[in-house]
Amino acid sequence: MSPKNSKIPSEDLTYEIAFQELKDIALEIENDSVTVDVLADKVKRASELIQFCQIKLRSTEAEITSIIKQMESKSA
Repeated sequence: MSPKNSKIPSEDLTYEIAFQELKDIALEIENDSVTVDVLADKVKRASELIQFCQIKLRSTEAEITSIIKQMESKSA
């Protein structure tokens, strides 16, 4: 799934969708298919997606760490 230039509501945005959109934006910029008129919008959207992905990864890491600690305390 590759949403082009769409703003997916945050409740529907997943890490996979955000990452794919980031790859699409990077490819568009690399291929010079982004006009100067929309470049700032693309960079802003990429920044938002990067922030979303970082938050999601940190949250997942914290959740996994918590689960591992629970498992270790049960087996000790």
